Amino acid sequence: MKRFFLLLIICIFFLPACSRQAAPAHIAATTLPVYEFTARLCEGTDITVTRLVTENVSCLHDYSLNVRQVKAAEAAELVILSGAGLEDFMTDILAGKPTVDSSAGIDLLECVSDHKHDHDHGHDHAHHHETDSHIWLSPENAKIMAQNICHGLCAQYPRHTDTFQQNLSDLLTDLDTLQTYGEDTLAGLECRDLITFHDGFGYFADAFDLHILQAVEEESGREASAQELKQLIHIVREHDLPAVFTEVNGSVSAAEVICRETGASLYTLDMAMGSSSYFDAMYHNINTLKEALE
Repeated sequence: MKRFFLLLIICIFFLPACSRQAAPAHIAATTLPVYEFTARLCEGTDITVTRLVTENVSCLHDYSLNVRQVKAAEAAELVILSGAGLEDFMTDILAGKPTVDSSAGIDLLECVSDHKHDHDHGHDHAHHHETDSHIWLSPENAKIMAQNICHGLCAQYPRHTDTFQQNLSDLLTDLDTLQTYGEDTLAGLECRDLITFHDGFGYFADAFDLHILQAVEEESGREASAQELKQLIHIVREHDLPAVFTEVNGSVSAAEVICRETGASLYTLDMAMGSSSYFDAMYHNINTLKEALE
């Protein structure tokens, strides 16, 4: 009996410490691409990864976190950021917390709609963001993001370095396969010019040798004006464009007007933020462009 009570006391004394050691590490990742990359890198470890932004959004312009998201960010040991200014609205919440900026070392593009295009007939469609933060839409950029995340994970959890590195190798292979598939699939397009109803496809266009003639940014409460529609109709006719592209979470009304006036078809591209899979969204975009432009 004495042995039983002694054993019970020892278990009670050491149980809290054992429980603390067994508690898994917790990471928060802001958007789908960095969440998916981080989750892939953490496979085979005791690290849990939470995705903060789960809504079907394509940009975080004027975005604010809800209570659940704030608590998840505050509870995390490490927060993985897409970077390039995308999460500037989280500055106060992340003050003093370890973070990984996955955009480090990536050359940023100016937003397409910040440029004055050759065919804009004197209309400058300026956007309030100077650089395009949708860096993940280039597989080569996604590889840099994955490497940055892996570096941050290794620094934070060195005991899992070997696992992180092996998982990184597998992820980079998948991203190389995605790039090759896109290049091969889109190599024979008869048309490589695009009109998009979102200004975030610049990296995607660069990755696969496409040219965005015009990017229309229709923000909440503002749709394309009659003059802008006239201009876009002129561009479609001038370049004999077979298709116009909207974004999966965006407005389609202006694009539908253009298609009715020109006979162009309407297709939808995915920014890979509100989807269930980054890779599914990217393959969808490649296959959609082939169907629309070949």
